[in-house]
Amino acid sequence: MSIQRENLRMVGKLAVITVGMFAFGYVLIPIYKHICEVTGINILSLSERQVPGNGAAGKDVKLPKNSQVDYSRTITVEFDANARGPWEFKPEKRSLKVHPGELATVVYEFQNVQNRRMAAQAIPSYAPRQATAFFNKLECFCFNQYTLDPGEKRDWPVTFVIDPKLSKDVTTITLSYTFFEVGGKTPAAPESTAALPAAPSAGGGQS
Repeated sequence: MSIQRENLRMVGKLAVITVGMFAFGYVLIPIYKHICEVTGINILSLSERQVPGNGAAGKDVKLPKNSQVDYSRTITVEFDANARGPWEFKPEKRSLKVHPGELATVVYEFQNVQNRRMAAQAIPSYAPRQATAFFNKLECFCFNQYTLDPGEKRDWPVTFVIDPKLSKDVTTITLSYTFFEVGGKTPAAPESTAALPAAPSAGGGQS
């Protein structure tokens, strides 16, 4: 009987943790908006290369020469995707082993599975936090906002290089993106009406 009671208690704790994680994800965007109001920086409207504290991005990245690749070290980069809405978003691969200073690319897959047009943007995060300033991206969909039609699919590459100056204590970096809709619902594009379900005939029958 005591074992059953302990099991029920454990299930209860897991349920509380699950609800807490879901609630945190739900309030993530309002938290960002509050930060924007307090700091005066509109993080949601800035490309990542403009956000203070991030590594270099785009044309600001200085590619290291081959001699600067640290072949004595290998870092595992794990890729994560969080979708804050009714769409599909995932990395093509879950992890990749790279050398500091080595150019690498991973592809993220996105599909708008709704029957309406939408505008969306991704916000990146890094773990451990100290790796942020050393994770430099030459190309990333997180630099911009995108508008996608109903059913539209996109494959977005993230091309990056990890600065060899990163502490040798860091052997694993998790790159996580949260994709969310910008500005709520957007009007459906006129040319996308073919993607909408056909209206039933007046008689309700089939030909």
